Amino acid sequence: MIVKDSFLAKLRQAFNLNIYEVKIWTALLSRGVSTAGELSDISEVPRSRSYDVLETLEKKGFVIMKLGKPIKYLAVKPEEIVRRIKKKIKTDANTSLGKLEDVRATKLFDELKLLYTNGIDLVDASDLSGAVKGRENINEQINTLLNDANEDIVLITTAEGLARKASSFRKNLKRLNDKKIKIRIVAPINKENYEVAKELSKFAEIRNTQRIDSRFMIVDNKKVLFMLMKDKDVHSAYDAAVWVETPYFANTLSNFFDVVWNKLEDGRKVITKLSNK
Repeated sequence: MIVKDSFLAKLRQAFNLNIYEVKIWTALLSRGVSTAGELSDISEVPRSRSYDVLETLEKKGFVIMKLGKPIKYLAVKPEEIVRRIKKKIKTDANTSLGKLEDVRATKLFDELKLLYTNGIDLVDASDLSGAVKGRENINEQINTLLNDANEDIVLITTAEGLARKASSFRKNLKRLNDKKIKIRIVAPINKENYEVAKELSKFAEIRNTQRIDSRFMIVDNKKVLFMLMKDKDVHSAYDAAVWVETPYFANTLSNFFDVVWNKLEDGRKVITKLSNK
């Protein structure tokens, strides 16, 4: 049996298997039913390891051991394997979430919060800054800032950024709007993202710009998250941002934003025009 290394690598990643496991498994899939010795010869996995590997695969639900002698193994349908793995992931995730929620209700969690509060009080204001690398981490930092907001939020993003953050914004902006937090968004509104803009306009004031190409966020006139790379030119893994917590800089940037904001086109008018086309 000849299986490309690239195919084996994809299977390892998708099903969280080691190299011996994926070799034995694919060998068994190609045969349907086979002995450990035959699978060892086909997959080029050492015989001394093939039985251990098959035992592990059996525990994971990838194979079934047939009764009788010699001992043979039967491959489980891939569809059934996917179903079992999805079920296990959901079960494990629910268990982990339950444990985390249980921790939140304990004195241990209160002590953790106290440690952080006491520690942050000792931090100099100039130290409340950091670099954030990777778009996934940037989005997590955005969510953290949104969760910490108490008064107002300013967000300038690109057309692609507005569409990309839609799912995250939907959940957060509705919650923030219910808390009476003022939200203002500036972005290029076009035919690709106007549906997203229309939905977000239920919870935020949105204005259109086709000239400003920036990505930053101001929260409560205290915290700023400023993206450093041009959206279209950087791979998501290499996107980068700087987060700072400084009322002086945040206020200065917010004042500049207010001047620009008052000159921008009402996003609702643009959305209406695009909706009627």
